[in-house]
Amino acid sequence: MKPTQLLVSREEEKQRLQLALESNKPELIALTGRRRVGKTFLVRKAYENHIKLEVTGLQKDKQKAQLHNFLISMRAYGLYIDSVKAPSNWLDAFYLLTQQLEKQQFSEKYVVFFDELPWMAGKRSDFITGFSYFWNSWASKQHIVVVICGSATSWMIEKVINDKGGLHNRITDIVHLHPFTLKETEEFLIAKNIKYPRYQVLLIYMALGGIPMYLDFVSRDLSAVQNINYLCFRETGFLFDEFNRLFPALFERHERHTSIVKALSTKQKGLTRKEILKLTKLPNGGSFSKTLKELRQSDFIKTFSGIGKKKKDTLFRLTDSYCLFYLSQIEPNKDSQTLDFDQLFQTPAFKSWSGYAYENVCFAHIAQIKHKLGISGMLTKVFSYVAKPIDGLPGTQIDLLVDRIDGTIHICEIKFSKGAYIIDRKTAENIRQKHAVFQYNSKSKKHLFTTFITTFGLVDNKWMTELVDQSLTMDDLFI
Repeated sequence: MKPTQLLVSREEEKQRLQLALESNKPELIALTGRRRVGKTFLVRKAYENHIKLEVTGLQKDKQKAQLHNFLISMRAYGLYIDSVKAPSNWLDAFYLLTQQLEKQQFSEKYVVFFDELPWMAGKRSDFITGFSYFWNSWASKQHIVVVICGSATSWMIEKVINDKGGLHNRITDIVHLHPFTLKETEEFLIAKNIKYPRYQVLLIYMALGGIPMYLDFVSRDLSAVQNINYLCFRETGFLFDEFNRLFPALFERHERHTSIVKALSTKQKGLTRKEILKLTKLPNGGSFSKTLKELRQSDFIKTFSGIGKKKKDTLFRLTDSYCLFYLSQIEPNKDSQTLDFDQLFQTPAFKSWSGYAYENVCFAHIAQIKHKLGISGMLTKVFSYVAKPIDGLPGTQIDLLVDRIDGTIHICEIKFSKGAYIIDRKTAENIRQKHAVFQYNSKSKKHLFTTFITTFGLVDNKWMTELVDQSLTMDDLFI
């Protein structure tokens, strides 16, 4: 299968990279984002013929190998000859690079690209010292764009962006690459000449997420279900074991990150810090807080506070689509010799996963939801709400709350189904109960809207007429 060569979407990011190339000053750009999200491809396509050196760090290799790789990359771009003595540390390596770049006398602004910087630096490395020298003593006086890139977003933030040493306040722009939206996913698939109905695009998105590298494996001659089956449920499929490659490539003590992600996959509503500690049996303290922060900065989890809730009640929720799909559908069925997604698609297990996955899709498309509701420019806060039984009232869970500054709250019911959703008497009573419990617990005096977000809309009946104020469909998320 031929990979997609077109740069789809990323309009804002492309513009920012282009502005750096057109500016009359040196630029140092930090590019971050989840692994496989397309950072390297973006830089290569945005800058194409302007890149005069690209170096990619080696995963889990020591400094000697990293330095050798650095020289190999310089040689590939005509910046190093074997008669020059090979440097034994990063300070000498970057000094050599400055010498070789000065000899080139480029006529226009050019780009030097360091990819997977966290791998290049490594433990007990003097890389930051060498790189700081390179920028402060030389590159900051040149007509150049230096791009530094890393999938370990937290490392990039801590060691480079927020550095208190030689790189302090040196970054001229920070570009964080998020996964594709549904609209961008649809555009990407169309660029591959795959013209699925939106329901099939949604299925792909729910299982794979908006990760360009994963989407590039989707074949046009297969349905969404067949593609998911071949990619995720066959031992030769790229996503069959991708989960076990992800975190070791991003974090040094990746077992902690994996443990937390697995714990979060067990509870659709999310977990508090206390509940995560109980499930994972990890020690409470700064390292635990740091691990949560790293997962959040790398777009694997999100936090949701509650109306009137204390900080300790903040919910952490697994929002990475692929990780959720792997832990709920792929891993539990790896030992099966016959079960695949074609069969899971018809089971209660699919229904359970699809409901949670569709909620995550909605959380990733709040801007689109606000646009459809006509409140794009209005200040809002977004919550996920859980209440325990109290004073004779039952507990309840609300998928999504959109709290508006104008004294209004949207109580959103998110329903995934294969056709138009039917509100029956039981559902109607449940919704009324949710409103009552929420108002009692939150003491809110705001007006409550009942807002449904479904796949194909609602069946028009008396319960819909009496209860529903706004109805959104999956099409409203593709804007």
